[in-house]
Amino acid sequence: MAELNEREVEALESYHRYVAQRERCVAGDAPWSTIGQWFTEDAVFVDPAWGRVQGRDVITQYLDHSMAGFEGWSFPEKWTMVDGDRVVTYWWNRLPGNRADGSHYQAPAFSLLHYAGDGLFDYELDLMNIAEVGELIAESGWVPGAGMSVPGPHPDRNITPPRLESP
Repeated sequence: MAELNEREVEALESYHRYVAQRERCVAGDAPWSTIGQWFTEDAVFVDPAWGRVQGRDVITQYLDHSMAGFEGWSFPEKWTMVDGDRVVTYWWNRLPGNRADGSHYQAPAFSLLHYAGDGLFDYELDLMNIAEVGELIAESGWVPGAGMSVPGPHPDRNITPPRLESP
């Protein structure tokens, strides 16, 4: 296994701080918009349901808006790897509650982030099977909390990073 270079260590450490902040949001100790501080001014965030969101200010607003009503959901990490400026992570999109056998209502998900330096990311692409998440919602009987919004029709599915280089 190759040792990480200084830039990769920096990217991974920044990502771990991002995840720690996300955990504070999940716990209700901070608003989701606080995650916006990990993105550059021109960052792109691509969500599998909502589509492309561009710019730190828009991402910050989107985070509070899109996560309203999802109290009790969590996003535990399984593994994370870094290669240059790329961070790839495998995590669970976990609904509240458990099945009768004790297993979780959860769907696997992946994120690809591009590290821009100075503790910031300029790109995040989240991938998961939204149909599977819908099936889990039906199976679990989960009911959204107050303020939940749904994406509008025809979200922007453009996954191009803010710089035309591949992340």
